[in-house]
Amino acid sequence: MKINLDKKQRFLLLFFMAAVLGFTSCQPDDSFDDNGLTNNNVDASFDIVPVEGKVNTYNLVAKTNVVLKSIWNTGNGDYVGKGVQEVSFPDAGTYTITQTAIGAGGGTGTASKDLVVATTDPLKGNLVQGGSFSTAADQAKWTVLNLSASGAAFWSYQNNSATLHSPGGWAQEGIYQAIDVVKDKEYTIDMKVSALSGSDETWFEVYAGKSFPQPGVEYKDNKVMGLSTWDGCAKGAFSGMLSAVGCVKNDKTGTVSNVVKFAETGKIYLLIRCGGNKFTKDGITVSKIEFRGK
Repeated sequence: MKINLDKKQRFLLLFFMAAVLGFTSCQPDDSFDDNGLTNNNVDASFDIVPVEGKVNTYNLVAKTNVVLKSIWNTGNGDYVGKGVQEVSFPDAGTYTITQTAIGAGGGTGTASKDLVVATTDPLKGNLVQGGSFSTAADQAKWTVLNLSASGAAFWSYQNNSATLHSPGGWAQEGIYQAIDVVKDKEYTIDMKVSALSGSDETWFEVYAGKSFPQPGVEYKDNKVMGLSTWDGCAKGAFSGMLSAVGCVKNDKTGTVSNVVKFAETGKIYLLIRCGGNKFTKDGITVSKIEFRGK
């Protein structure tokens, strides 16, 4: 069907189209993104309440129940928690605690508080020596376990941390120290781990074994926890406590757990073994290593 338009009709049609285009071009880019449901002023305030019957243990209690998700940071990186989150600080010190609260529509709010812990928990003192790597004396508490014949993988100490560097090709290296433990007593192991970029075919494993580490021999006695790209972590950048970001199962429990206990009183070896085939160019960094009575 052919439609004939006179000059006046063509002019009105062009005017209408120009008006529509002008209206849409003047709309902000996000005019359809904000549907009025986003809360851009989320209350992230919280209280710190001591837990009765537990030493140096506290509940972080969000003050509002409209928060959809609470992200907490007690000084070791962000992690997703609950509106009432229990935390423990075995060592005396001042800790800055931050909550990032996520509300309706993805809106966020952030609040921080300082917590002063007056005394160290005598039953949960850190048995690791030099776990901060902050001085040459700290670093000397660790023995390097040479595992790659070429020496291509190596540890470096800087910024209160130790970093494993590897060119890939399955190069690996370890560090360890001896720790005295008590029969049937439960302990927890943890440490802060980070990498600025991801890896593939890579592992970062933590052991607490009775066997003495031997140069050139992969240590495999009592794997407790770790990172593994085969198990789904360390494929991208990460930062946080290994107990939170790790995905390697505990040999004894068959679950992701940082709890260990031993059948005999005596010496064990806390050992970290790290390497891979397609290793992050930035290295994997560890700091704040802890081995504590539970």
